[in-house]
Amino acid sequence: MKSLPPMRRFHCLALATLFLFNRASAGTDYTAQPGKYAVGSLLLTWHDGVRNRDVPVKIYFPKDAGKDAAPFPLIIFSHGLGGSREGYAYLGEHWASCGYVSAHLQHLGSDSEVLRGLRPLKKMREAATVPANAINRPLDVSFALDRLTALEADPSFPLHGQVDLNRVGLAGHSFGAFTTMAVAGARYLTLGNDAPRPDPRVKAAVAMSTPNTKDNDTDAAFDAIRIPIFHLTGTKDELPGRRLKGDSDPIVGDTTAAERLRPFRHTRHAPAYLLVLEGGDHMVFSGRLGPARSTDREFQTRVLSGSTAFWDAWLKGDPAARQWLEGGGFTAALGHLGTFELNHPEK
Repeated sequence: MKSLPPMRRFHCLALATLFLFNRASAGTDYTAQPGKYAVGSLLLTWHDGVRNRDVPVKIYFPKDAGKDAAPFPLIIFSHGLGGSREGYAYLGEHWASCGYVSAHLQHLGSDSEVLRGLRPLKKMREAATVPANAINRPLDVSFALDRLTALEADPSFPLHGQVDLNRVGLAGHSFGAFTTMAVAGARYLTLGNDAPRPDPRVKAAVAMSTPNTKDNDTDAAFDAIRIPIFHLTGTKDELPGRRLKGDSDPIVGDTTAAERLRPFRHTRHAPAYLLVLEGGDHMVFSGRLGPARSTDREFQTRVLSGSTAFWDAWLKGDPAARQWLEGGGFTAALGHLGTFELNHPEK
């Protein structure tokens, strides 16, 4: 059989690429909001008897989806310093509308309670220096998975039969990204000998504004990571108040925007993705106490589209979602709003 002339080969390759891109995009509009499911929510407080510690949680879930659609993959979400289970609702609601159960944990000791009273920034910084807060957060995640496993077997649980514990994702912002990376296997010296081992139940992770620590600037710090991770940050992503003087280094780090790229750059044994929002700051991922900025909605729409495609690719095993994410669809949707990179593991 004769080979095609160079120009014919080029046209055939272009048509094949266009076919694959269109096939990946067909029926999957990652810019649409919301997804096809109505969303319900549950407020619960679980008690860990081993640590004598409460873990409040808010669970977003697809409502009235029907038995044929369930069970749905699970996403555990970890808030930033000073946050709560009520925060980041735009993420939980959207992911649930797209066919996920999204459980937002509240980490006592580094939650919204530190904002109460006078000098909240000082109290936040103090909370960030307490090793117990860093140690308890990954343990909260593993405890939540244990609790959901037990509840899933209970017919009286409102979400009985709806949660797929074989398809688990973990996401977090800032201190929550620290939590996410620790559970995924990142080595943080601040955790010392109490560092939890990677939880094998977590299959993929989304880390927003990952904080810098002194030990995360080498490949060795991320050597144990074996799951896909999607990193999100911005060119102005610095911790609010990071210039404040203090006697000790906060665990969440005095992090510059450039330092937030380190986890992506040093991940060598798992697929890694990086979204950098042009002009995006630290608060665009969590919401603001004051008025929203003009770019917040556009940025958050891209956060939703990229993260949902990532979950679809790695938790639902959807090849069309992965093709859209890696094959140019997400980059095209970003436009001038940011850049997107991917880094596959060494062969």
